[in-house]
Amino acid sequence: MKFPFSVLLSVFLFVAEMVSALYLSSTYRAEGDRVWQALTLTLALLPCLLVQLSLVFVHRDLSRDRPLVLLLHMLQLGPLVRCVEVFYIYFSAGRVEEPYVSITKKKQLPKDGLSHEVEKEIGQAEGKLYTHRSAFSRASVIQAFLGSAPQLTLQLYVCVLQWDITVARGFCMTISLLSIVYGAIRCNILAIKIKYDDYEISVRPVAYLCVFLWRSLEIATRVTVLVLFSSVLQIWILPVVLVNFFVFFFYPWVLYWQSKSPFPENLEKALSRLGTGIVLCLLTFLYAGINMFCWSAVQLKLNDPDLINKSQNWYRMAVYYMLRFIENAFLLLLWYIFKTDVYTYVCAPLLVLQLLICYCFSVLFMLVFYQFCHPCKKLFSSSISEGLLACFKFLCFICKPLNSSDSLEKGDIKSFNDFGDNVPAGSKTNESQNVNAGEEAVANS
Repeated sequence: MKFPFSVLLSVFLFVAEMVSALYLSSTYRAEGDRVWQALTLTLALLPCLLVQLSLVFVHRDLSRDRPLVLLLHMLQLGPLVRCVEVFYIYFSAGRVEEPYVSITKKKQLPKDGLSHEVEKEIGQAEGKLYTHRSAFSRASVIQAFLGSAPQLTLQLYVCVLQWDITVARGFCMTISLLSIVYGAIRCNILAIKIKYDDYEISVRPVAYLCVFLWRSLEIATRVTVLVLFSSVLQIWILPVVLVNFFVFFFYPWVLYWQSKSPFPENLEKALSRLGTGIVLCLLTFLYAGINMFCWSAVQLKLNDPDLINKSQNWYRMAVYYMLRFIENAFLLLLWYIFKTDVYTYVCAPLLVLQLLICYCFSVLFMLVFYQFCHPCKKLFSSSISEGLLACFKFLCFICKPLNSSDSLEKGDIKSFNDFGDNVPAGSKTNESQNVNAGEEAVANS
């Protein structure tokens, strides 16, 4: 049984960010900055409330007689109680013989072209730990992109306006950045576990390091670009944020309406049709919040029982990073043109160059991860380099003049279509096992 390190790290980041935000808001109050105090408290308490709801929803506490646990959740102490419960289960496991166990079958990653299926017994204690890990994984993502990301943007904006970084503000920004990066890493692991739920997956430390560098540079660059732009064009930042948010919010719904699939009814048995719609809206809201700051490794597919698109679409990833790079460059250009006297002692061209290079490095680490460090790269029917090369060839043919369009070879179109929506080998499972296998794999993270 694995040590619940992910639960401990999630609770540590949750408590550290909450304490730092409360202390920072008290310093704003002492300085008379009521606006910054109110915004800091709002961005700290609102995601905390969503985290409590997420934990209650996963554990189905509303349908169980647990008034004390619900009271502690109302007092915003739910993660602490869950953490104590997790370690109690972990340290008490094995002392009492379990009345029954469940059997799961997982395939090993192919070696020399062969893949063996391995059976594993899972006891009640280990099953409960799976549920807790799953709940804290979801809570970490919610905390990261609905709380930590806006909090980091706000505090960095205040630093730029006041041209000062206090100890309290610096600590809060550091914890928020770590929380965002951890939430992004959980998204990557979640995508891997769900797409390859037939296989026993082990993520190496070098893969974690690569994802950490990729996500850190990507998120830090994105937040800095938004803050610099908003510091000189306060009014125009609102349209930029709203356009980004609504595009990613409605994109899964547009794909769902185009598929003409029936409304999902098996999301949760206890939910009504209205409740299912609310949960799906909250899920797409979180999906839009993630894509505002970084690439979401998990792609929503509302007409799928698992709500996750299991195909590996290199084309969609390439388009996202190309458009995001262009957007960041355009926002930095506007900042450079309209920058105020606040940036007199800042070398603006060098800062712009550094931010663009950092974003390129984040893309480089992303390519390294998918090419060399991905735990399931043996299951790819096409590598990331081949997929991106096909995308670039397709874009080059699009940019050609119309009179040369007849020279487009059929083989290039076929290769692009193969890479555009490529389902890796071994990722398909029976429809009757999709939900259970997906939940078990997510909980195992």
